[in-house]
Amino acid sequence: MRMALKLAEQGESQNEVPIGALVVDKNGKILSKATNLRETHNTTLGHAELVAIHRACKKLGSWRLLDCTLYVTLEPCFMCAGALVQSRISRVVYGAIDPKGGALHSLANIGTDKRLNHQFEITAGVLEEECGLLLKNFFKRKRSEKTKKPGMLPG
Repeated sequence: MRMALKLAEQGESQNEVPIGALVVDKNGKILSKATNLRETHNTTLGHAELVAIHRACKKLGSWRLLDCTLYVTLEPCFMCAGALVQSRISRVVYGAIDPKGGALHSLANIGTDKRLNHQFEITAGVLEEECGLLLKNFFKRKRSEKTKKPGMLPG
């Protein structure tokens, strides 16, 4: 998770929402690393999780990420949780909860929903405080920058 946090910080330095993700195989070998790339590539699909899944699949030459773990600094959203089910990931470890968009615990339980064709193990709250603080500070700074622009009204 420390590496995911470093990735998130790298993303933040590129004006991306600071979320980092990596996929690791059953032997602990890192298959892929990613930050958010939504702003960089102007795409809704630029979530760190999706980028990491895509890169890991390409590296393995398979769309199945059996016996792999995704580490990510924020609870995955519905789109990313769906991709995790589809990729057949074995485990997800995340840092901060996302009460407004999280789909593994906060708003839904996609990773453990027995109605779906695949479930995965979930470990939540790893380095939760550090992960959450990074995001809170990022959005606080963004709001502050918005109110400082000429011609913009505060709030």
